[in-house]
Amino acid sequence: MTERLLQYLWQFQYYNKQSAILDNGDTFQVIHPGRYNTNQGPDFLEAKIKIEDTLWVGHVELHLRTSDWFRHAHQLDRNYDNVVLHVVWEHDLPDKDTRIPVFSMQSNVPILLLEQYEHWMNNSGFIACGSQIRDVSRIIWISWRERLLAERMQRKSAMVFAFLLQSNQHWDESFWWLLARNFGAVLNFEPFEAMARSLPLTLLARYRNNLPVLEALLLGQCGLLEADLSGEYPAMLQREYLHLKAKFQLQPVRQPVHFLRTRPVNFPTIRLAQLARLIHGSTQLFAYIKDTVQLNDVRNWLAVTASEFWDQHYTFQKTSGHRPKKLGNQMIDTLIINTVVPVLFAYGSLHNEEQYKNRALNWLDELEPEMNAVTNGYAALGVVNKSACDSQALLELKSRYCDPRKCLDCAVGNALLKRSVAVGLETNKTGYQQVSL
Repeated sequence: MTERLLQYLWQFQYYNKQSAILDNGDTFQVIHPGRYNTNQGPDFLEAKIKIEDTLWVGHVELHLRTSDWFRHAHQLDRNYDNVVLHVVWEHDLPDKDTRIPVFSMQSNVPILLLEQYEHWMNNSGFIACGSQIRDVSRIIWISWRERLLAERMQRKSAMVFAFLLQSNQHWDESFWWLLARNFGAVLNFEPFEAMARSLPLTLLARYRNNLPVLEALLLGQCGLLEADLSGEYPAMLQREYLHLKAKFQLQPVRQPVHFLRTRPVNFPTIRLAQLARLIHGSTQLFAYIKDTVQLNDVRNWLAVTASEFWDQHYTFQKTSGHRPKKLGNQMIDTLIINTVVPVLFAYGSLHNEEQYKNRALNWLDELEPEMNAVTNGYAALGVVNKSACDSQALLELKSRYCDPRKCLDCAVGNALLKRSVAVGLETNKTGYQQVSL
Protein backbone atom coordinates (compact mmCIF):
# COMPACT_ATOMS: atom_id res chain seq x y z
CA MET A 1 0.00 0.00 0.00
CA THR A 2 1.20 3.51 -0.80
CA GLU A 3 -0.18 6.87 0.30
CA ARG A 4 -0.89 7.76 -3.33
CA LEU A 5 -3.01 4.61 -3.73
CA LEU A 6 -4.85 5.45 -0.52
CA GLN A 7 -5.55 8.94 -1.87
CA TYR A 8 -6.83 7.40 -5.09
CA LEU A 9 -9.17 5.05 -3.23
CA TRP A 10 -10.60 7.94 -1.24
CA GLN A 11 -10.85 10.33 -4.19
CA PHE A 12 -12.97 7.89 -6.21
CA GLN A 13 -14.61 6.32 -3.16
CA TYR A 14 -13.47 2.83 -4.10
CA TYR A 15 -14.42 0.98 -0.93
CA ASN A 16 -17.44 -0.82 0.45
CA LYS A 17 -19.56 2.01 1.81
CA GLN A 18 -22.26 -0.32 3.17
CA SER A 19 -19.98 -1.81 5.78
CA ALA A 20 -17.81 1.24 6.39
CA ILE A 21 -17.98 2.75 9.88
CA LEU A 22 -15.61 4.94 11.86
CA ASP A 23 -13.25 3.25 14.26
CA ASN A 24 -15.25 4.56 17.25
CA GLY A 25 -18.34 2.79 15.87
CA ASP A 26 -20.12 5.86 14.45
CA THR A 27 -21.74 5.64 11.04
CA PHE A 28 -20.76 8.19 8.40
CA GLN A 29 -21.70 9.21 4.90
CA VAL A 30 -19.49 10.99 2.39
CA ILE A 31 -21.47 13.76 0.74
CA HIS A 32 -18.35 15.01 -1.06
CA PRO A 33 -14.84 13.55 -0.61
CA GLY A 34 -13.19 16.95 -1.07
CA ARG A 35 -10.91 18.50 -3.64
CA TYR A 36 -7.59 16.70 -4.12
CA ASN A 37 -4.80 18.99 -2.92
CA THR A 38 -1.33 18.73 -4.50
CA ASN A 39 0.05 21.64 -2.46
CA GLN A 40 0.92 22.02 1.21
CA GLY A 41 -1.74 21.07 3.73
CA PRO A 42 -4.38 18.33 4.05
CA ASP A 43 -4.84 15.88 1.17
CA PHE A 44 -8.46 16.81 0.40
CA LEU A 45 -10.02 20.21 0.92
CA GLU A 46 -13.61 21.33 1.53
CA ALA A 47 -15.06 17.85 2.03
CA LYS A 48 -18.59 17.25 3.33
CA ILE A 49 -18.89 14.33 5.76
CA LYS A 50 -22.09 13.43 7.62
CA ILE A 51 -21.25 11.66 10.89
CA GLU A 52 -24.36 10.22 12.57
CA ASP A 53 -26.77 13.17 12.25
CA THR A 54 -24.21 15.99 11.97
CA LEU A 55 -22.82 17.40 8.70
CA TRP A 56 -19.17 18.39 8.92
CA VAL A 57 -17.52 20.60 6.31
CA GLY A 58 -13.74 20.68 6.33
CA HIS A 59 -10.61 18.87 5.22
CA VAL A 60 -9.62 15.20 5.05
CA GLU A 61 -6.09 13.96 5.74
CA LEU A 62 -4.83 10.51 4.73
CA HIS A 63 -2.00 8.40 6.13
CA LEU A 64 -0.93 4.78 5.98
CA ARG A 65 -1.08 4.64 9.81
CA THR A 66 -2.85 6.77 12.38
CA SER A 67 0.46 7.38 14.14
CA ASP A 68 1.75 9.17 11.04
CA TRP A 69 -0.36 12.14 12.09
CA PHE A 70 1.81 12.61 15.14
CA ARG A 71 5.01 11.57 13.40
CA HIS A 72 4.44 14.44 10.91
CA ALA A 73 3.52 16.78 13.79
CA HIS A 74 0.21 17.77 12.23
CA GLN A 75 -1.20 18.43 15.70
CA LEU A 76 1.14 21.45 15.85
CA ASP A 77 0.37 22.73 12.34
CA ARG A 78 -2.44 25.29 11.99
CA ASN A 79 -3.01 24.13 8.38
CA TYR A 80 -4.62 20.99 9.83
CA ASP A 81 -6.95 22.67 12.34
CA ASN A 82 -9.96 22.21 10.09
CA VAL A 83 -9.51 18.47 9.42
CA VAL A 84 -12.81 16.71 10.07
CA LEU A 85 -11.78 13.14 9.14
CA HIS A 86 -8.55 11.17 9.28
CA VAL A 87 -8.56 8.34 6.72
CA VAL A 88 -5.91 5.66 7.28
CA TRP A 89 -5.04 2.23 6.00
CA GLU A 90 -4.24 0.85 9.46
CA HIS A 91 -5.50 2.30 12.71
CA ASP A 92 -2.49 1.56 14.92
CA LEU A 93 -3.58 3.78 17.84
CA PRO A 94 -6.93 2.24 18.83
CA ASP A 95 -6.60 3.24 22.49
CA LYS A 96 -5.46 6.83 21.91
CA ASP A 97 -7.90 9.73 21.96
CA THR A 98 -7.07 11.26 18.57
CA ARG A 99 -9.94 13.78 18.80
CA ILE A 100 -10.39 13.69 15.01
CA PRO A 101 -12.61 10.81 13.76
CA VAL A 102 -10.64 7.98 12.15
CA PHE A 103 -11.75 5.75 9.29
CA SER A 104 -9.61 2.67 8.64
CA MET A 105 -9.99 1.55 5.04
CA GLN A 106 -8.01 -1.69 5.14
CA SER A 107 -10.92 -4.10 5.51
CA ASN A 108 -13.24 -2.28 3.11
CA VAL A 109 -11.31 -2.20 -0.19
CA PRO A 110 -11.93 -4.77 -2.97
CA ILE A 111 -9.22 -7.41 -2.99
CA LEU A 112 -9.25 -7.56 -6.79
CA LEU A 113 -8.33 -3.89 -7.07
CA LEU A 114 -5.40 -4.22 -4.70
CA GLU A 115 -4.17 -7.41 -6.33
CA GLN A 116 -4.44 -5.74 -9.74
CA TYR A 117 -2.46 -2.71 -8.59
CA GLU A 118 0.17 -4.86 -6.90
CA HIS A 119 0.56 -6.91 -10.09
CA TRP A 120 1.09 -3.76 -12.15
CA MET A 121 3.73 -2.40 -9.79
CA ASN A 122 5.69 -5.66 -10.04
CA ASN A 123 5.20 -6.21 -13.79
CA SER A 124 8.46 -5.95 -15.73
CA GLY A 125 6.82 -6.04 -19.17
CA PHE A 126 6.70 -3.25 -21.77
CA ILE A 127 3.86 -1.63 -19.82
CA ALA A 128 2.18 -2.74 -16.60
CA CYS A 129 -1.28 -3.38 -18.08
CA GLY A 130 -0.08 -4.89 -21.36
CA SER A 131 -2.24 -8.02 -21.13
CA GLN A 132 -5.40 -6.00 -20.44
CA ILE A 133 -5.01 -2.87 -22.55
CA ARG A 134 -7.12 -4.29 -25.39
CA ASP A 135 -10.11 -4.38 -23.03
CA VAL A 136 -10.31 -0.58 -22.73
CA SER A 137 -13.07 0.97 -24.82
CA ARG A 138 -12.29 3.08 -27.87
CA ILE A 139 -14.08 6.12 -26.48
CA ILE A 140 -11.74 6.16 -23.47
CA TRP A 141 -8.75 5.93 -25.78
CA ILE A 142 -9.98 8.83 -27.94
CA SER A 143 -10.42 11.24 -25.01
CA TRP A 144 -7.21 10.05 -23.34
CA ARG A 145 -5.21 10.55 -26.54
CA GLU A 146 -6.43 14.15 -26.74
CA ARG A 147 -5.37 14.74 -23.14
CA LEU A 148 -1.94 13.16 -23.68
CA LEU A 149 -1.38 15.20 -26.83
CA ALA A 150 -2.34 18.41 -25.02
CA GLU A 151 0.07 17.59 -22.18
CA ARG A 152 2.88 16.92 -24.65
CA MET A 153 2.25 20.18 -26.50
CA GLN A 154 2.27 22.08 -23.23
CA ARG A 155 5.56 20.49 -22.17
CA LYS A 156 7.18 21.24 -25.51
CA SER A 157 5.80 24.78 -25.41
CA ALA A 158 7.50 25.23 -22.04
CA MET A 159 10.87 24.64 -23.71
CA VAL A 160 10.02 27.22 -26.37
CA PHE A 161 9.03 29.73 -23.67
CA ALA A 162 12.36 29.11 -21.92
CA PHE A 163 14.19 29.84 -25.18
CA LEU A 164 12.14 33.02 -25.61
CA LEU A 165 13.09 34.19 -22.15
CA GLN A 166 16.77 33.60 -22.93
CA SER A 167 16.56 35.34 -26.33
CA ASN A 168 14.71 38.43 -25.05
CA GLN A 169 11.43 37.31 -26.67
CA HIS A 170 13.00 36.88 -30.11
CA TRP A 171 10.91 34.27 -31.96
CA ASP A 172 13.26 33.87 -34.92
CA GLU A 173 16.28 33.38 -32.66
CA SER A 174 14.41 30.86 -30.47
CA PHE A 175 13.23 28.96 -33.53
CA TRP A 176 16.81 28.90 -34.86
CA TRP A 177 18.11 27.42 -31.60
CA LEU A 178 15.47 24.68 -31.53
CA LEU A 179 15.82 23.94 -35.25
CA ALA A 180 19.58 23.53 -34.96
CA ARG A 181 19.18 21.39 -31.84
CA ASN A 182 16.87 18.98 -33.65
CA PHE A 183 19.08 18.90 -36.75
CA GLY A 184 21.66 17.36 -34.43
CA ALA A 185 19.27 14.55 -33.42
CA VAL A 186 19.66 12.80 -30.09
CA LEU A 187 23.43 12.31 -30.17
CA ASN A 188 24.21 15.91 -31.07
CA PHE A 189 21.37 17.89 -29.47
CA GLU A 190 23.66 19.82 -27.16
CA PRO A 191 26.56 20.82 -29.46
CA PHE A 192 24.22 21.83 -32.29
CA GLU A 193 22.15 24.00 -29.95
CA ALA A 194 25.30 25.54 -28.51
CA MET A 195 26.51 26.26 -32.05
CA ALA A 196 23.24 28.03 -32.90
CA ARG A 197 23.44 30.11 -29.73
CA SER A 198 26.97 31.18 -30.68
CA LEU A 199 25.85 32.37 -34.15
CA PRO A 200 23.11 35.00 -33.96
CA LEU A 201 20.81 35.28 -36.95
CA THR A 202 21.96 38.84 -37.54
CA LEU A 203 25.43 37.49 -38.32
CA LEU A 204 24.14 34.66 -40.51
CA ALA A 205 21.89 37.10 -42.39
CA ARG A 206 24.96 39.07 -43.50
CA TYR A 207 26.18 36.01 -45.40
CA ARG A 208 22.86 34.50 -46.37
CA ASN A 209 23.76 34.64 -50.09
CA ASN A 210 27.15 33.00 -49.58
CA LEU A 211 26.67 29.28 -48.92
CA PRO A 212 30.37 28.38 -48.35
CA VAL A 213 30.63 31.08 -45.68
CA LEU A 214 27.55 29.72 -43.92
CA GLU A 215 29.03 26.22 -44.02
CA ALA A 216 32.31 27.54 -42.65
CA LEU A 217 30.56 29.25 -39.76
CA LEU A 218 28.45 26.24 -38.77
CA LEU A 219 31.17 23.62 -39.23
CA GLY A 220 33.84 25.82 -37.67
CA GLN A 221 31.83 26.64 -34.55
CA CYS A 222 31.30 22.90 -34.02
CA GLY A 223 35.06 22.33 -34.12
CA LEU A 224 35.05 20.43 -37.40
CA LEU A 225 37.52 22.74 -39.19
CA GLU A 226 40.38 22.53 -36.68
CA ALA A 227 42.27 19.52 -38.11
CA ASP A 228 44.72 19.62 -41.03
CA LEU A 229 42.39 19.47 -43.99
CA SER A 230 43.44 18.49 -47.50
CA GLY A 231 41.51 19.34 -50.63
CA GLU A 232 40.58 22.69 -52.11
CA TYR A 233 37.08 23.03 -50.68
CA PRO A 234 37.85 21.98 -47.07
CA ALA A 235 40.95 24.22 -47.04
CA MET A 236 38.87 27.14 -48.32
CA LEU A 237 36.26 26.59 -45.58
CA GLN A 238 39.00 26.50 -42.99
CA ARG A 239 40.58 29.76 -44.19
CA GLU A 240 37.18 31.44 -44.33
CA TYR A 241 36.32 30.34 -40.83
CA LEU A 242 39.61 31.48 -39.32
CA HIS A 243 39.06 34.89 -40.91
CA LEU A 244 35.49 35.17 -39.59
CA LYS A 245 36.47 33.82 -36.19
CA ALA A 246 39.02 36.60 -35.77
CA LYS A 247 36.78 39.27 -37.29
CA PHE A 248 33.80 38.57 -35.03
CA GLN A 249 35.75 37.17 -32.07
CA LEU A 250 33.85 33.89 -32.24
CA GLN A 251 34.33 31.28 -29.55
CA PRO A 252 33.89 27.76 -30.99
CA VAL A 253 31.71 25.30 -29.12
CA ARG A 254 33.72 22.94 -26.95
CA GLN A 255 31.10 20.22 -26.77
CA PRO A 256 32.23 17.37 -29.06
CA VAL A 257 30.02 16.25 -31.92
CA HIS A 258 29.51 12.51 -32.30
CA PHE A 259 29.92 10.33 -35.37
CA LEU A 260 29.84 6.92 -33.67
CA ARG A 261 26.58 4.92 -33.69
CA THR A 262 25.32 7.20 -36.46
CA ARG A 263 24.52 6.29 -40.04
CA PRO A 264 26.68 8.23 -42.56
CA VAL A 265 23.65 10.17 -43.87
CA ASN A 266 23.19 11.47 -40.31
CA PHE A 267 26.83 12.46 -39.76
CA PRO A 268 27.08 15.93 -38.18
CA THR A 269 29.05 17.18 -41.18
CA ILE A 270 26.12 16.35 -43.48
CA ARG A 271 23.50 17.77 -41.12
CA LEU A 272 25.41 21.03 -40.71
CA ALA A 273 25.86 21.38 -44.47
CA GLN A 274 22.11 20.84 -44.94
CA LEU A 275 21.33 23.34 -42.21
CA ALA A 276 23.58 25.89 -43.93
CA ARG A 277 21.65 25.31 -47.17
CA LEU A 278 18.36 25.94 -45.36
CA ILE A 279 19.63 29.26 -44.02
CA HIS A 280 21.00 30.10 -47.46
CA GLY A 281 17.54 29.75 -48.98
CA SER A 282 15.56 31.58 -46.29
CA THR A 283 15.04 35.24 -45.51
CA GLN A 284 13.48 34.53 -42.12
CA LEU A 285 12.92 31.24 -40.34
CA PHE A 286 10.00 31.50 -37.93
CA ALA A 287 8.23 34.13 -40.03
CA TYR A 288 8.06 31.60 -42.87
CA ILE A 289 6.52 28.97 -40.61
CA LYS A 290 4.05 31.45 -39.13
CA ASP A 291 2.83 32.57 -42.56
CA THR A 292 2.68 29.15 -44.21
CA VAL A 293 -0.69 27.38 -44.28
CA GLN A 294 -0.02 24.14 -46.18
CA LEU A 295 2.04 21.36 -44.63
CA ASN A 296 3.49 20.38 -48.02
CA ASP A 297 4.99 23.86 -48.36
CA VAL A 298 6.81 23.37 -45.06
CA ARG A 299 8.02 19.95 -46.15
CA ASN A 300 9.31 21.36 -49.44
CA TRP A 301 11.04 24.18 -47.57
CA LEU A 302 12.87 21.67 -45.41
CA ALA A 303 13.77 19.37 -48.33
CA VAL A 304 17.24 20.87 -48.73
CA THR A 305 20.32 19.32 -50.33
CA ALA A 306 23.86 19.90 -49.08
CA SER A 307 26.34 21.66 -51.39
CA GLU A 308 28.01 19.75 -54.25
CA PHE A 309 31.15 18.90 -52.28
CA TRP A 310 29.08 16.61 -50.10
CA ASP A 311 27.78 14.65 -53.10
CA GLN A 312 30.95 12.56 -52.81
CA HIS A 313 31.73 12.99 -49.13
CA TYR A 314 30.37 12.20 -45.70
CA THR A 315 33.43 13.63 -43.96
CA PHE A 316 36.38 15.75 -45.03
CA GLN A 317 38.83 12.86 -44.82
CA LYS A 318 37.76 10.60 -47.69
CA THR A 319 35.56 10.44 -50.74
CA SER A 320 32.55 8.19 -51.27
CA GLY A 321 30.25 7.18 -54.11
CA HIS A 322 28.27 9.96 -55.73
CA ARG A 323 25.08 10.64 -53.80
CA PRO A 324 23.41 14.02 -53.31
CA LYS A 325 22.80 14.55 -49.60
CA LYS A 326 19.16 15.58 -49.55
CA LEU A 327 17.31 15.73 -46.26
CA GLY A 328 15.14 12.60 -46.10
CA ASN A 329 11.39 12.47 -45.59
CA GLN A 330 11.69 10.85 -42.17
CA MET A 331 14.06 13.56 -40.93
CA ILE A 332 11.80 16.26 -42.38
CA ASP A 333 8.81 14.85 -40.52
CA THR A 334 10.86 14.63 -37.32
CA LEU A 335 11.83 18.30 -37.63
CA ILE A 336 8.21 19.28 -38.17
CA ILE A 337 7.04 17.24 -35.17
CA ASN A 338 9.75 18.42 -32.78
CA THR A 339 10.46 21.95 -34.01
CA VAL A 340 7.83 23.46 -36.29
CA VAL A 341 4.72 22.21 -34.49
CA PRO A 342 5.85 23.06 -30.91
CA VAL A 343 6.95 26.59 -31.84
CA LEU A 344 3.75 27.28 -33.78
CA PHE A 345 1.64 25.86 -30.93
CA ALA A 346 3.58 27.90 -28.38
CA TYR A 347 3.06 31.06 -30.42
CA GLY A 348 -0.68 30.44 -30.57
CA SER A 349 -0.81 29.73 -26.83
CA LEU A 350 1.16 32.82 -25.85
CA HIS A 351 -0.83 35.16 -28.08
CA ASN A 352 -4.15 33.38 -27.52
CA GLU A 353 -4.59 32.79 -31.26
CA GLU A 354 -6.29 29.45 -31.82
CA GLN A 355 -5.57 29.43 -35.57
CA TYR A 356 -1.90 28.68 -34.95
CA LYS A 357 -2.57 26.02 -32.35
CA ASN A 358 -5.13 24.36 -34.62
CA ARG A 359 -2.78 24.49 -37.59
CA ALA A 360 -0.02 22.86 -35.55
CA LEU A 361 -2.31 20.03 -34.45
CA ASN A 362 -3.74 19.61 -37.95
CA TRP A 363 -0.24 19.23 -39.34
CA LEU A 364 0.47 16.53 -36.76
CA ASP A 365 -2.67 14.73 -37.83
CA GLU A 366 -1.55 14.86 -41.48
CA LEU A 367 1.90 13.44 -40.78
CA GLU A 368 2.68 9.74 -40.86
CA PRO A 369 3.07 8.16 -37.39
CA GLU A 370 6.52 7.85 -35.88
CA MET A 371 7.89 4.33 -35.87
CA ASN A 372 10.21 3.48 -33.01
CA ALA A 373 10.59 1.03 -30.14
CA VAL A 374 7.85 2.73 -28.13
CA THR A 375 5.21 2.92 -30.86
CA ASN A 376 6.08 -0.59 -32.03
CA GLY A 377 5.61 -1.84 -28.48
CA TYR A 378 2.12 -0.37 -28.28
CA ALA A 379 1.29 -1.60 -31.79
CA ALA A 380 2.12 -5.15 -30.67
CA LEU A 381 -0.53 -4.71 -27.96
CA GLY A 382 -3.13 -3.58 -30.50
CA VAL A 383 -3.01 0.16 -29.77
CA VAL A 384 -3.82 2.36 -32.79
CA ASN A 385 -1.01 4.48 -34.26
CA LYS A 386 -2.26 6.09 -37.48
CA SER A 387 -0.75 9.57 -37.38
CA ALA A 388 1.86 11.69 -35.63
CA CYS A 389 -0.92 12.74 -33.22
CA ASP A 390 -1.19 9.12 -32.13
CA SER A 391 2.55 8.53 -31.90
CA GLN A 392 3.15 11.73 -29.92
CA ALA A 393 0.40 10.74 -27.49
CA LEU A 394 1.91 7.27 -27.10
CA LEU A 395 5.37 8.69 -26.43
CA GLU A 396 3.86 10.89 -23.73
CA LEU A 397 1.97 7.93 -22.26
CA LYS A 398 5.08 5.76 -22.09
CA SER A 399 7.46 8.34 -20.65
CA ARG A 400 5.10 10.13 -18.27
CA TYR A 401 2.73 7.39 -17.11
CA CYS A 402 3.76 3.84 -18.00
CA ASP A 403 7.47 3.99 -17.20
CA PRO A 404 7.05 5.77 -13.83
CA ARG A 405 4.08 3.47 -13.06
CA LYS A 406 1.59 6.32 -12.66
CA CYS A 407 -1.29 3.94 -13.36
CA LEU A 408 -3.55 5.78 -10.90
CA ASP A 409 -3.30 8.96 -13.00
CA CYS A 410 -3.86 7.17 -16.33
CA ALA A 411 -7.29 6.91 -17.95
CA VAL A 412 -6.50 3.37 -19.08
CA GLY A 413 -5.41 2.33 -15.60
CA ASN A 414 -8.49 3.99 -14.10
CA ALA A 415 -10.83 2.14 -16.45
CA LEU A 416 -9.28 -1.22 -15.60
CA LEU A 417 -9.22 -0.56 -11.85
CA LYS A 418 -12.83 0.61 -11.93
CA ARG A 419 -13.79 -2.78 -13.34
CA SER A 420 -11.92 -4.48 -10.48
CA VAL A 421 -13.86 -2.37 -8.00
CA ALA A 422 -17.19 -3.32 -9.54
CA VAL A 423 -16.38 -7.04 -9.52
CA GLY A 424 -14.91 -6.89 -6.02
CA LEU A 425 -17.88 -5.11 -4.48
CA GLU A 426 -20.35 -7.32 -6.35
CA THR A 427 -18.75 -10.46 -4.94
CA ASN A 428 -18.18 -8.77 -1.55
CA LYS A 429 -14.49 -9.65 -1.67
CA THR A 430 -13.06 -6.83 0.43
CA GLY A 431 -10.17 -6.57 2.84
CA TYR A 432 -6.59 -7.34 1.94
CA GLN A 433 -4.62 -8.27 5.00
CA GLN A 434 -1.61 -9.47 3.01
CA VAL A 435 -0.60 -6.04 1.72
CA SER A 436 2.58 -4.87 3.44
CA LEU A 437 2.90 -1.31 4.63
